[in-house]
Amino acid sequence: MMGRHVGGHSSFSFDLSDQARAGETLRLTVKCRDDWWTSKPRGKQSARSANWGCHYTRSTGIWQTVWLEPVPLVSLGRPRITPSVDTSSFLIEPSLLGRAAGLRVRAVLADEQGEIVRAETSLGTDFTPGLRLEIPPDRVHLWQPGNGFLYRLQLSLLDETGHEVDQIQSYAGLRSVCLEGRRFLINGKPIFQRTVLDQGYYPDSLLTAPDDAALARDIELALSAGFNGARLHQKIFEERFLYHADRLGYLVWAEMADWGATSSTHARVNETWPVNYIEEWVEALTRDYSHPCIIGWCPLNEQWARHNESQEALDRCMRTLVLTTKAIDRSRPVIDSSGWVHRCVETDIYDVHDYAQNGSDLLKQFTNLAHDQIEWNHGNVMARTHLPYRGQPFWVSEFGGIPWIANPQIQGAWGYGDAPKTLEEFHTRFADLCDTLLDHPLLFGYCYTQLTDVFQEQNGLFTFDRQPKFDVQRLASVQSRPAAYESTKRITKAIKADLFANLESERLHLKTTIFLIRSVSCGTISSWTRSWRNGRRASFRY
Repeated sequence: MMGRHVGGHSSFSFDLSDQARAGETLRLTVKCRDDWWTSKPRGKQSARSANWGCHYTRSTGIWQTVWLEPVPLVSLGRPRITPSVDTSSFLIEPSLLGRAAGLRVRAVLADEQGEIVRAETSLGTDFTPGLRLEIPPDRVHLWQPGNGFLYRLQLSLLDETGHEVDQIQSYAGLRSVCLEGRRFLINGKPIFQRTVLDQGYYPDSLLTAPDDAALARDIELALSAGFNGARLHQKIFEERFLYHADRLGYLVWAEMADWGATSSTHARVNETWPVNYIEEWVEALTRDYSHPCIIGWCPLNEQWARHNESQEALDRCMRTLVLTTKAIDRSRPVIDSSGWVHRCVETDIYDVHDYAQNGSDLLKQFTNLAHDQIEWNHGNVMARTHLPYRGQPFWVSEFGGIPWIANPQIQGAWGYGDAPKTLEEFHTRFADLCDTLLDHPLLFGYCYTQLTDVFQEQNGLFTFDRQPKFDVQRLASVQSRPAAYESTKRITKAIKADLFANLESERLHLKTTIFLIRSVSCGTISSWTRSWRNGRRASFRY
């Protein structure tokens, strides 16, 4: 046996040097075992023989790209590339497969004008050597949403004589992520994250994209509809997708395919969580660390437990996943569990999933967000298990899901809420929901459910075969206007006076008054005071 790997989502590799010689034919046999009763990451793959609800047809066998490559006995592995916008530099941490004395690593950074900077280090000093590549001011280009500038990076492994033993070609994006109070900053700026839920399923090939162009096509569809990123939902996406997201400047929240944890009724189900979940999540973090498109990690989605014993096991697993993620990657934020229940004090981000189908109902959860109060709407049992919200950056990471069933022959077709009767009604509802979230100055983003239909789940903006269901330009126009969160203009004297008049009438706390004056823009305050004048005053409580 050449190797063994546990998990159906993360990538793996094996050394075949002891099994094959030049000119010989080698037959590789892959044996897969996949029982149905064990608690393990399944994502959206159905545990039943048929699709149901939001569970879909299972994929079997190897579903990601497979390749074979010759490498020297001592070779370069995957490097860790950490950008620093503050110092206009990259920290390159090379990895080595095998060991030998006297080796050195050289890194060369280049752009379209040619080489920018190079650095070289010995592999015989520090256990994990690092190379700092500092970029001069006239060659600094930030990786930004909609403009995925990528530097070329070449790593060379050199022996004692300077001969090149191995070489890899890669790339790097200069991008920063920072949390500042309630704000989520990209390159130091508040950029509203207009993201879409992408489940990465295809009608004929399931989890496997038909070809490389299909991976890029899904990003292009989302961009055409006005989105600037995606939650990659319940699937560790193929790395080629992340490459296309890198080059297109497409924001990504990466997520573990963690569903399947509570699908078994076995009494000891939760005892297997640390083994089956953490190992595979670590493999995903290690593989995808250097992609600039990824701006956050989500190890769990909508997980909660009904009993104290199960809750304790879930809490320990959740906190271990969060702390493990932070230990591996200190450059990005992590959500403990997206939607439903937040149980980890170390979570960097708070979010909710809310499928209210009109703006006023959607707004109810966030009315008192400035006072660190959230009206949880997903049932008393789960609401009681939340740890208190402590003012972390906040977003609505699932909303919408408006059903539009183009083919009534689909068995079990569904979406969230009642289906609109006309296309115009759909567009009106879509705009109402998006406008409500775009107008809230304390939300850094949203995620609309979803990019495409998936089997019976008919709430996509595109059909399962990637055809538009609605006026795509109209969808984009709704999302293209500035969000309240993004505005940076100063408050004029007139707006200040108007604001104080409203605040006095509402008898708001002085702390909230100061917060609004310092952090909310002229345009934002104008829009909110207009809403108060138009009869929605009581719904905001600012």
